[in-house]
Amino acid sequence: MGTYTRLGLAGAGVTCGLLLLALSVGHNGDDDPAASTQPRNATAAPPKGPYVALGDSYTSGPGIPARTGTPAGCDRSDRNYPALVAQKLEIKAADFRDVSCSGATLADLSAPQTTGDGVNPAQLSALSASTRLVTIGIGGNDIEFGSLVESCVKQGALYVATGSGKYTGDDAPCRGRYVSDSGDTDEVRQRIQAAGKRLADTLREVEHRAPQAQVYVVGYPAILPAKGAGCDDDMTLAPDDATYLDDKERQLNSVLREQAASAGAGYVDTYTPSAGRDACSARETRWVEPLIPANAAAPVHPNERGEHGMADAVLRTLKASR
Repeated sequence: MGTYTRLGLAGAGVTCGLLLLALSVGHNGDDDPAASTQPRNATAAPPKGPYVALGDSYTSGPGIPARTGTPAGCDRSDRNYPALVAQKLEIKAADFRDVSCSGATLADLSAPQTTGDGVNPAQLSALSASTRLVTIGIGGNDIEFGSLVESCVKQGALYVATGSGKYTGDDAPCRGRYVSDSGDTDEVRQRIQAAGKRLADTLREVEHRAPQAQVYVVGYPAILPAKGAGCDDDMTLAPDDATYLDDKERQLNSVLREQAASAGAGYVDTYTPSAGRDACSARETRWVEPLIPANAAAPVHPNERGEHGMADAVLRTLKASR
């Protein structure tokens, strides 16, 4: 993501500085993650294009070599999941357009997006009546997930420095900043609901511009472990805050899935196959890198293994719709 706009994540540990990122992805964590939905316009054979990929940084693949496309500020990798899907489906280069961009929000699908290195045209402008396949991976920036993680990382560093809850008894110091004492009000949940409404409008516009296309909303992979264990070093998170963040990702994915179904689009579950491969898991198996990546990727973003896993999830869902 170069200069990762829109979403910032704080540095690891007390001694690390701020690491800025823009999340263009990505998270897939459903209440019922195995329940994929299938799109209208499904045919007996996988579409051979034209294929248009829309989305944020979890789609574009920042930090994974090699960078491709313009503007450079979108940080698209030639090994991101749209490129891998197009390759597997044997879609000709002329029939494949990846317009995903780091830092993108739903608003950037219908208006130009200024990056640190160039302007990305409105992503929906890549669609046409001839488009036959569309994937959309977006929503994380709309709920300010990166800023949320940044806040929780800072709280986690303070949590560790002051005894890891020994004196306060509070293992979720960050959650309390967003959830009322009664639990009735959750600021992040409200953001998720608002993002769902914006996605509904976007999907209607996608259908209008590409009426013959199979459309798939791609959820986000597991970023943090469901039970919050093992994140004190790589992510500097209090255990219950890690659980809270995972819960918000699951809620986001659930809303993405619901809106896809309502619009007659398909839904791709990437959370289920990535469970246990989050940023707090082993370097050799994880799909998402922690604050200080050990594999080529932006901080708290999918590495090449993760993009391959997401591509496989898209292809499985395409196959299941036949």
